[in-house]
Amino acid sequence: MEQRRRLFGVQMITITDNALNHLNTLSEKHDKKYVRLSVKGGGCAGFGYEWTFGDEKTKDDILVNEILLIDRINELYIRGLTLDYKEEIFGSQFSFDNPQASTSCGCGTSFSVKV
Repeated sequence: MEQRRRLFGVQMITITDNALNHLNTLSEKHDKKYVRLSVKGGGCAGFGYEWTFGDEKTKDDILVNEILLIDRINELYIRGLTLDYKEEIFGSQFSFDNPQASTSCGCGTSFSVKV
């Protein structure tokens, strides 16, 4: 069952069960309460996703499924994002299906936004 977070009636982010399970595993492994997803300038396509861990939630954070923190400043870049986690023989990784991205690079973690 997919987990969803709505902000002002608009779907903020969808987290698949695989992604949610992996976020919980990472949180436990790093002994942190939250996993944080941020958007930073850089990467081969202009913006990149950045992961960190933490125990504190700020007033500017959006908490999704009690595990994922997203600073409200990143909302414009990820509204409607579907986060999945794919396990494969030669490597496992999060995948981002981002409707705000106009292009993305081959690695799948860098993107540019629609203007």
